[in-house]
Amino acid sequence: MPSMQFKPLHAAVLAVGIAAGAATVAWSDAARPWMPAAHAQTVATAPAAAPLVTGLPDFTQLVDVVGPAVVNIRTTEKISTQPSMSGMDEDMLEFFRRFGLPVPNVPRQGGPQQPNDEGEERPSGVGSGFILSSDGYVMTNAHVVDGASEVIVTLTDKREYKAKIIGADKRTDVAVVKIDAKGLPAVRIGDVSRLKVGEWVMAIGSPFGLENSVTAGIVSAKQRDTGDYLPFIQTDVAINPGNSGGPLLNMRGEVVGINSQIYSRSGGFMGISFAIPIDEAVRVSDQLRATGKVTRGRIGVQIGQVTKEVAESIGLGAARGALVSAVEPDSPAAKAGIEAGDIIVKYDGKAIDKVADLPRLVGNTKPGTKSSITVFRRGQMRDLSIMVAEVEPDETVAAADGKPSSGATATAKQLGLVVGELSEAQKRALAVKGGVRVLSATDAAARAGLREGDVVLAVANTEVTNVKGFETALSKADKSKPVNLLVRRGEWTQYVLIRPNAK
Repeated sequence: MPSMQFKPLHAAVLAVGIAAGAATVAWSDAARPWMPAAHAQTVATAPAAAPLVTGLPDFTQLVDVVGPAVVNIRTTEKISTQPSMSGMDEDMLEFFRRFGLPVPNVPRQGGPQQPNDEGEERPSGVGSGFILSSDGYVMTNAHVVDGASEVIVTLTDKREYKAKIIGADKRTDVAVVKIDAKGLPAVRIGDVSRLKVGEWVMAIGSPFGLENSVTAGIVSAKQRDTGDYLPFIQTDVAINPGNSGGPLLNMRGEVVGINSQIYSRSGGFMGISFAIPIDEAVRVSDQLRATGKVTRGRIGVQIGQVTKEVAESIGLGAARGALVSAVEPDSPAAKAGIEAGDIIVKYDGKAIDKVADLPRLVGNTKPGTKSSITVFRRGQMRDLSIMVAEVEPDETVAAADGKPSSGATATAKQLGLVVGELSEAQKRALAVKGGVRVLSATDAAARAGLREGDVVLAVANTEVTNVKGFETALSKADKSKPVNLLVRRGEWTQYVLIRPNAK
């Protein structure tokens, strides 16, 4: 890595002195022949600006106050002790299983062993947590207690308790456990909306099993999208394995996040860590404490990002909203009249600035609630009413028939497309009212990514139901600009921009 070189200013040009604790700057007359004397005097005597940052924070009082509410969490899991036919120990077998390798046929060593169907307890992990309430509710990460047969919570005064898992939500990585204790020190919950980028924050946890370790840094970013339901807080606080589930604290001693993830190529801290916003975590923990599970709303759409080029091409203006790529049959969205190609710009009156906003808003809606949705469809805004359903595990969307159509064809020379009619069976399989099937794509169409089997639903914001409608819409499109096509491929729908003159 090349070294950085700093070139000092010439001594005859600038001299810096410290007088009475304040920095003053004096310019030599030889160095400023172009400056009027009066102005030079003004520069020399101008008061120094007040510093924006005064000193570094002291975290000692923060540790004293909040430290007792942070706990260490150890977990164990049951491991079968039934001997393997290969004679290998369990760690070696786990290595082969994890990397999908066949187990070598190694002769058994030693004498005969009796199988133990009950299994034995083996340490499986270590993490952190913090006390939510004085009656023993503790918050941590779901991945800390995932698969655990026993959870041990250790307080700072070395008292240990077996904890009961109240509930865990893998989607947000939040879990709540309960210990049988009273009068415990509890944390204070902070207001994430007041948290600012550049603000000092502190973490307490058990990195690598080192209990009650304190690290500090600043908030690097907010609303960092790394998951469907969570806008993470990004910091440069040192977080390592074992810190998971510990609190992220502001300088007022309030919890603003749960340390959950790191960005790493080595498995250790590399300067970027992520915390779950505490308001999101508390919303989840309230449901876990009440029912042991989390219920979320769903409307039955697959969504994608709206790019700047697509937004300008279809007349939306700024790149915003969530592009509906697919609508599940008989879903709330289908019943409300939402169509593939719609762009959802508002949900319950709240603007959808980016695609990740929609699943969070819908997910936080109680199932059975009637909500409003505003969509942008072929140049116009439409307001729809929708009844929110409940998220079910392992939801899947049936794939549409991918066989090419055998209908009549027509050549769209401007785009390099040959298209054909859709049969009624194909329309039913795709759950579309109309459109045309791409039979071949060359030149500009191929460069744009179109291929055989795609279905074109609209051209330049004009819905097409058949080949004739496709050619009519194409003839009216402005050939001096990229032409936008709404295209269905399998179960996904997206906009494609074709530039006829592109090379």
